[in-house]
Amino acid sequence: MVVSPVAAVALPAAEADIVSENRMYIEVNDRKIWVEICGEGRPLIMLHGNGEDHTIFDKAAEVLKQEYTCYLPDTRGHGKSEPCTELHYQDMADDILALMDQLDLRDVCLYGFSDGGIVGLLASMRTDRITDLVVSGANLTPKGVKLFLRIIMKVMYKLKKDPKIRLMLEEPQITSEELSCIKARTLVLAGSRDLVRETETRQIAESIPGAELRILKGEGHGSYIVHSEKIARILQEFLGKQKTG
Repeated sequence: MVVSPVAAVALPAAEADIVSENRMYIEVNDRKIWVEICGEGRPLIMLHGNGEDHTIFDKAAEVLKQEYTCYLPDTRGHGKSEPCTELHYQDMADDILALMDQLDLRDVCLYGFSDGGIVGLLASMRTDRITDLVVSGANLTPKGVKLFLRIIMKVMYKLKKDPKIRLMLEEPQITSEELSCIKARTLVLAGSRDLVRETETRQIAESIPGAELRILKGEGHGSYIVHSEKIARILQEFLGKQKTG
């Protein structure tokens, strides 16, 4: 992984005034990744889903920053980060690994929602910097997503040729054997009305040694996450158990 020093890299004039000590571009793997940082305490990285950006965690970060230093990146090709014509989950995971290396983050809790959960799984297979992992609505293969959504995505891709949609149609391809390499304490979440098949969610939890599974009654794919404090309370509960355990 190629990593350059933390810096506000050359920016368009319209963006120059938004960069500060806690809001910046960091160059990792020859890509400019936008990161916002808030709070103080143990590092907590929060990864958004496909077609979103870090602002989905606005309400959760307000709660969590009281106990944690929250790192809120826009993953490559999303938000303020550098656009991409081609996307792969492993490249996104490499970016997060490089980010942790560059900032020398240790004893990290990583929370990932949807595509962010996939990235979290891939990153956690390859580092001991992540000691607590929480994923919501992640899938192991494209067929782990419910059929009606796959049909919608295929139609959308024919119309838009968006690389973000293509990514979901072709990836990930994660095996139970690969998941068994994860050493982080893990919580696997999904809503009872999720867009990911419950069998897929259960397979993730069963494949990671010691993982805890919670299916949240009445919740959808992102109903307890996007612009919500609910996910903050779930994270506080899980991470609090690790502190006292």
